[in-house]
Amino acid sequence: MSPHPSSDDRLIVALDVPDAHAGLTLAERLGPEVSFYKIGLGMLTGGGLALANELKSEHGKRIFLDMKLFDIGATVEAAVRGLARFDLDFLTVQGDPHVVRAAAQTKGSMHILAVTVLTSLDRADLDAGLIVPGDVSDIVTTRAARAFEAGADGVIASPHEAAMIRALPEADGRLIVTPGVRPTGSARGDQKRVTTPADAIAAGADHIVVGRPIHAADDPCAATRAILAELPAPIRSR
Repeated sequence: MSPHPSSDDRLIVALDVPDAHAGLTLAERLGPEVSFYKIGLGMLTGGGLALANELKSEHGKRIFLDMKLFDIGATVEAAVRGLARFDLDFLTVQGDPHVVRAAAQTKGSMHILAVTVLTSLDRADLDAGLIVPGDVSDIVTTRAARAFEAGADGVIASPHEAAMIRALPEADGRLIVTPGVRPTGSARGDQKRVTTPADAIAAGADHIVVGRPIHAADDPCAATRAILAELPAPIRSR
């Protein structure tokens, strides 16, 4: 089943809800407005993989599995090989080169997206984690370049770093997916490096990820339409 022709897959809706039942209920409510969904680690024990398979095979949706895998190479290879059987679209791994190289070996048709620096972190958080000193944007850009060199199909990065990453020679033909996107007038929530949907796309993002402003809205369909209305007209695919 193909996505609805009127849907805009630049918007990925994060199903950050308690379980698969709630996720399916929200997806059915949004209907043809949304063609791409993110299922994260928080729903893994609540039927997340089953929901991913159902939305993909029975509803024709694209699926972004946000697992942020990190382990030794052999374990990452095995995990990715198993997930590749679900015929999903995007899978996240940590952006360390050894992890990206391992994931690329067994990804099948999935796109491997490398996590640079979580959008909920700032310099103080990196200091607490003993991460190399320096500007957060510079660290993100360097990690993105190294992930591309290791075989990543794209990266996850804050909208504030999207333009810097898009300018990298290594980013040619690669994807940039941006969480930390908040529609005009929305609360920041737990994100520290945020911007609007239009600004994220203008900065070079291919996809934006939006969760709470949709699933917590009184009218999720209206909230989705408002976000889609903020996006600039689509341009030629990268």
